[in-house]
Amino acid sequence: MAVRARHTTVGKLNVHNRGLRVETNGINVIGDAERKGYPRQLFWPWFGANVSVLGLSYGAFALGFGISVPQALVAGLFGVVFSFLLCGFVALAGKRGSAPTMVLSRAAFGVRGNRLPAVISWLLTVGWETVLTILATLATATVLGRLGWGGGVGTQVIALAVVAVLIMGAGVLGFDVIMRMQTVITILTAALTVVYMVLVAPTIDWTAVAAVPAGSAQEIVGAVVFLMTGFGLGWVNVAADYSRYLPRSASSAGVIGWTTVGGALAPVVLLVFGLLLAASSADLSEAIAGDPIGALAAALPVWFLIPFALVAVLGLVGGAVLDIYSSGLALLATGVRVPRYAAALIDGAIMVLGTVYVVFISGEFLAQFNGFLITLGVPVAAWCGVILADIALRRRDYDEADLYRPSGRYGDVRRIPIAIVAACTLLGWGLVTNTSAGWLTWQGYLLDVFQLGGREGPWAYANLGVLVALIVAFGATLLATRSDVRAQEARIR
Repeated sequence: MAVRARHTTVGKLNVHNRGLRVETNGINVIGDAERKGYPRQLFWPWFGANVSVLGLSYGAFALGFGISVPQALVAGLFGVVFSFLLCGFVALAGKRGSAPTMVLSRAAFGVRGNRLPAVISWLLTVGWETVLTILATLATATVLGRLGWGGGVGTQVIALAVVAVLIMGAGVLGFDVIMRMQTVITILTAALTVVYMVLVAPTIDWTAVAAVPAGSAQEIVGAVVFLMTGFGLGWVNVAADYSRYLPRSASSAGVIGWTTVGGALAPVVLLVFGLLLAASSADLSEAIAGDPIGALAAALPVWFLIPFALVAVLGLVGGAVLDIYSSGLALLATGVRVPRYAAALIDGAIMVLGTVYVVFISGEFLAQFNGFLITLGVPVAAWCGVILADIALRRRDYDEADLYRPSGRYGDVRRIPIAIVAACTLLGWGLVTNTSAGWLTWQGYLLDVFQLGGREGPWAYANLGVLVALIVAFGATLLATRSDVRAQEARIR
């Protein structure tokens, strides 16, 4: 992405110097003199963050819901494209407000009332960067093990160290370095992924693909929701962090369109190919549950294992660096008073500790991953519903100064949006289940109340709570806050 800050004030990143400089922009507004570029440049960070071969593993995840390949294709197309379209609409707020996503969220929740959504956003982004680091560590160790270069604990430790340095280094250096890195990652990863697909295409068993039995409507809904939370819904809380560098005159349709296309293009292609691979081999599908990326190397010739390790790690790092940058911004939005680069270091330390626990202590991945996605997916969906409604209601750009003043037009604590998120989260958790993760068996408490068959019924694994939280929060915000938004926009300082 060529959108780069220009050195106009003391303390801002001077990108004319191509050395590695630490960006000091945090949750401040990006001044008009620093904003330039075109919406099409949003393609690079979003494509680079989602071109990971992890997308292939989602084929096995989708089939795990008990649906056929055609059903999984429909679920995947809708879940991926729709979820990234949500990101596109949130990205529009970045162009209109010049600030990070979790600062713009203050217009809906109040300056200090927004700390609750900021905490939720921080948990999600730290969780995702940890997940991607776990996968990169496991994949690197698996590939090196096949090459006879180790593969045990020592290899995993080295892999973790290398991956953590790449992710934390980019997160600390900031926006300009990340954007340049994403362009390189996009080109390398896309090219090597195409080679991977050509090499393993002969292993597709079309007879086995056609023989996968169809599932029920409830199982299709479950796959749709899982894919939504695994792709675009996991990015909505950071979608404005990069569009805030575009000029105000940038095309709104372009911001929405390029964010959606950049985010959804690679996942759709990878998911389709991953479905064909997973349907062709039950052993591969089972192996993916334990090591989602390392398992994909099984059918590769030895000579391509190093390039495969490169494409796997780069793709995961591409996503993780966006997460660690945005998690640092979210941490600052909670009220923590440290420099942005220090926030990135704090999040990086948590990321490493989480990876150590899963890789070296717990040993379980898929159950915890699914539980993490759905559990945090509910409050994020509720927040997203509120923000989308708030964006739809606004006719003017944000008052940037008032985003930082509790006495300004957006207020200190806006109780109605906070209550909507809390209520929709409780409603959503009551309509999802995560029985494979023991610490989440309390969920699903409304499935009997609404006569949906309880925790073992046909709707138990449809994860309806995510969709319900999104839709109800959107509708409730439209109805309950319209007059408040009009009053905000009519206020004169």
